[in-house]
Amino acid sequence: MRRAGVASPSLRLAAELGAWALITGALLAGLGCKSESRGRPEAAMETVRFAVVDPGHYHAALILKDMYPQVAPQVAVYAPLGPELVDFVNRVSLFNARPENPTRWELDIHAGSGFFERMLQERPGNVAVFAGKNRQKIERIVRCIGAGYHVLADKPWIIASADLPKLEQALDAAESKGLVAYDVMTERYEITSILQKELVNTPEVFGELLRGSAEAPAITARSVHHLMKTVSGLPLRRPTWFFNIEESGEGIADVGTHVVDLVQWTAYPSERLDYRKDVQLLSARRWTTPLSREQFRQVTGEPDFPQHLSKWVRGDRFDYYCNTAVRYILRGTHVGLEILWNWEAPPGAGDMYEATFRGSRASIEIRQGKEENYLPELYVRPARPELREEVFAALRKSVDGLARQWPGLEVVLQGERAKIIIPAKYREGHEEHFARVTAAFLGYLKNPKTLPAWENSNMLLKYYICTRGVELASGS
Repeated sequence: MRRAGVASPSLRLAAELGAWALITGALLAGLGCKSESRGRPEAAMETVRFAVVDPGHYHAALILKDMYPQVAPQVAVYAPLGPELVDFVNRVSLFNARPENPTRWELDIHAGSGFFERMLQERPGNVAVFAGKNRQKIERIVRCIGAGYHVLADKPWIIASADLPKLEQALDAAESKGLVAYDVMTERYEITSILQKELVNTPEVFGELLRGSAEAPAITARSVHHLMKTVSGLPLRRPTWFFNIEESGEGIADVGTHVVDLVQWTAYPSERLDYRKDVQLLSARRWTTPLSREQFRQVTGEPDFPQHLSKWVRGDRFDYYCNTAVRYILRGTHVGLEILWNWEAPPGAGDMYEATFRGSRASIEIRQGKEENYLPELYVRPARPELREEVFAALRKSVDGLARQWPGLEVVLQGERAKIIIPAKYREGHEEHFARVTAAFLGYLKNPKTLPAWENSNMLLKYYICTRGVELASGS
């Protein structure tokens, strides 16, 4: 199938999609065809061309929610024929059709069996984009790097610790070839996390990071996601494989990658961490979020539990192992994390992240509960009453400095704690963070040597903690 652009769907499009073309005809209105020259991808090219591989997760579409000056509007898509491809095309077509700042993507779609081998043969671009099934993702990433592609891949790259050598192989191969292999860590662009990192690394405010204990970790974080939600104005339909933990990974192995990443990014910025000697896992546990048959139908559109989930089905209930708690020591500091999936958010709420870093002078906290109207807010709490005036004076000075970059930041005292007032203009949502990550990735493409040296080693540490946490919890 050829490219989807700004005209009506082509006959070739209909021929290759067959029955699915009839279903998606309305979705593809405005997605027509043009010819495209083929070229061998190289380590550095003036024009970036995306090749999207099996976009089974809606994050693949969010990478295309914005245009980028150095990226060609022609995007190759290689995927199996099915509803996930339809959903991807639908979302991109809505970005193209929106009244404000519409995108201009043209999708060159190749659907059917053998799509990945076809992509490697045809070499349609120089950046391979991944956001979909997780179990086989690392194999495809390794092969794309071997074929000369840069890689922009959504988390998780691996869901089992046995694949750590493949991850290391991929990162080493990319470095030796002058390629960029980049993990989509969107939460580094959340303003409260950015400011938390700044304050944790301001000794006059925070002091030194405490060691804590297994019972009272010095770093705690809690992430809550929801199975039923709306994304870019559309109700989210999740594919059934999303609920197969052997395909997508359990809680901390998937969305937990963001939380683990924020811990080391905040506490040890720009430091190279080694998973072989800098971390010790202490304990982990897992538990389910049960789904009824009706809930499963609502979120997937499927009338019944599929056979590949049968081992977790108990009568009319599906036991989804998506919740993980883990305790570990990172460079002597105790860390406690909790990753949760609930059915649906309370009215007015959404996905939630809360985190506390305890220092010798103060704790720096992100809270996102009912008191905060379910918006993430940043607080500073002095470690002892006698430090209150000193810490708050240092905080005001620090925030005054930060306000040069983020004008409008303020400190408001609330009894024994202070709240950082953050103007609404800095509160970008999760969807907007994908453009931030992609822009950073494109910046590294201009000169791969500017990719920080700590990224690869810290990525290995992150995936070691996430995969071993699941395995420790499950007893495997």
